[in-house]
Amino acid sequence: MTDRRAPTGAWKRATIREVTHPTSHGVALRIEVHDRIPHWAGQHYVVRLTAEDGYTAQRSYSIASAPDDELIELYVERLEDGEVSTYLADVAAVGDELDVRGPIGGWFVWTGDHPAVGVAGGSGIVPLIAMQRLAVSLGQVDLFRLIVSARTAADVVFSDELKEDHDVVVLTREASVDGRAAGRLTTADLRPMLVAEATYFVCGSPAFTEAASDLLGDIGVAPASIRVESFGPSA
Repeated sequence: MTDRRAPTGAWKRATIREVTHPTSHGVALRIEVHDRIPHWAGQHYVVRLTAEDGYTAQRSYSIASAPDDELIELYVERLEDGEVSTYLADVAAVGDELDVRGPIGGWFVWTGDHPAVGVAGGSGIVPLIAMQRLAVSLGQVDLFRLIVSARTAADVVFSDELKEDHDVVVLTREASVDGRAAGRLTTADLRPMLVAEATYFVCGSPAFTEAASDLLGDIGVAPASIRVESFGPSA
């Protein structure tokens, strides 16, 4: 059920304040949204670009920043044929202005009031890192745990924020630093993440979220405790 308390914002102007490239295939934008409404961890923004001839294109991007951050942080995975992602990754610069709408979403959100576990596939880590950052800002690191599946260690976004005693990284194309052989996520990876009365947030491609949800069910997680957000190239 959608949380009707979740904030929702209208179209606003935003100014890019920071641009970094944490991976070879993505860009992190920290933007100042003028007169913005504070967001909840797990929500997203729509970014709209307008060409000189009036043509517009827009895409949705999850918020990576914690609710108490003064800026909104978006991570954009660059897609070769992406109208919006290629511009944001290759052209956008500090000082540029964007049209954005948000925050949006009331289903895939966490307010830090109960235990939660994030299960991320690739760039699906973005809304989940916002949840982890919220737990850190609340001084309640034990409330949130995160398991991330990626192809290689170089593909793990926000890897410097993953905590050794709470978070797990599963690599599908190379061995992990803990000695785990390359391979897809399994019930053996997920079982140690089980937490009583937790909500499980699963985010990634449709294939990943379906497989991860099935694995959670296999180890006894009730469907009502699983929340899923899938994304595609034009999501």
